[in-house]
Amino acid sequence: MQALDPLDEDGAATVFRDVILLALLGFVALVILLLPHVNPPETKTDDLMTPGNVIVEIKWPETVDADVDLWVKAPGDGAVGWSQRGGAIFDLLRDDLGSRNDLTAANYEMAYSRGVPEGEYIVNVHMYRNDTEIWPVPVYIVVSVKLSIEKPAREILLRKVELVRVDQEETVLRFDLNQAGGLLPHTVNNLYKSLFDTQRL
Repeated sequence: MQALDPLDEDGAATVFRDVILLALLGFVALVILLLPHVNPPETKTDDLMTPGNVIVEIKWPETVDADVDLWVKAPGDGAVGWSQRGGAIFDLLRDDLGSRNDLTAANYEMAYSRGVPEGEYIVNVHMYRNDTEIWPVPVYIVVSVKLSIEKPAREILLRKVELVRVDQEETVLRFDLNQAGGLLPHTVNNLYKSLFDTQRL
């Protein structure tokens, strides 16, 4: 039986160490290359891709336990609000009852349209209930238009109205949009037209 040469043993150990080291370095390089893909950087979310084309939102103070209702009307369609939540064009997405059945303190309602038909739009607010009896209740109204799903919504109108009693209905905005979804500034007014009363029939 032939004895092993100590030099051969050292050479085999060196080769084994080199192979293990190269495998380890390859694994580390692979992990470094994959790290950015495992936890990708957050994308910018400043402009939320909201549904709908004409977006109407109202908001009132969190400290006021009140039920303020948003009512909207699009050209050629009926009024949309809490008792008629959907129409051919607008849908009421949120009916806020104040602090009732609400996990957050925020008070807001919103309606979105499908498409931007040409003609007159009407936005009303109605004080349905105010348990806190804090008066007046300031309500802020924002109207935005979004012509394309890829683009963010563009605010076109902002108003504030103060409600001073239960069952008060105010026409906050009446305005026309043209065929391209542009606001016709000379049409903006707040000439009263009830939308809530039409639903009581």
